Amino acid sequence: MHEDFEGHKGSIKAGDLQWMTAGRGIVHSEMPAAEGTQKGLQLWINLSSKHKMIQPRYQEIPSEDIAEASKDGIKVRIIAGESLGAKSPIYTRTPTMYLDFTLKPGSHLQQPIPKSYNAFVYVLEGEGIFGPHHHDSTAHNLLLLSGSGDGLEAWNKSAKPLRFILVGGEPLGEPVAQLGPFVMNTQQEIDQTVEDFDNYTNGFEKAKHWRSQARIRLDY
Repeated sequence: MHEDFEGHKGSIKAGDLQWMTAGRGIVHSEMPAAEGTQKGLQLWINLSSKHKMIQPRYQEIPSEDIAEASKDGIKVRIIAGESLGAKSPIYTRTPTMYLDFTLKPGSHLQQPIPKSYNAFVYVLEGEGIFGPHHHDSTAHNLLLLSGSGDGLEAWNKSAKPLRFILVGGEPLGEPVAQLGPFVMNTQQEIDQTVEDFDNYTNGFEKAKHWRSQARIRLDY
């Protein structure tokens, strides 16, 4: 269950997607909506210095509205970017690709990646072979890609489905300063951000009186 001090609310169910842009700052809560083990993926993407102080933004996409495409034993859900002729409706200020692939046994994938991108593969289920050097990888392993501009090749030579995400983005070429959830370009900017947060100023005014209703219900 998502809530934030801008008034956005929503329950993320199995297969759903949320995309939050923190911008100049946002206080939010993510609370479990059901009993049992919940599994999910979270990705943090840096904003360029010219966008770090924009107003916060929240996008929520139910599972049935996430762009999908299938071809030759390959299914892809397009979180960000495009693949197999389909494109995500999610707007990203930092050029980003985030693709959720499932390959049936015997299938072979060739996915272009912009030459300027850094990219990685994270295997969720099964066993696959990746790249020109035919690296084997199993669930919960991450592979950094070379950035040669050749894209990604992957094979499923096992008897079970192979599922992995391909994530890529264009490097900003800017210095990074980080403290907890705050990411800026310099330590001076980090210090100012912490001061703004502590004093409820410069974007954090609403945090002074905002409380997560889901957390309050959980406490009682």
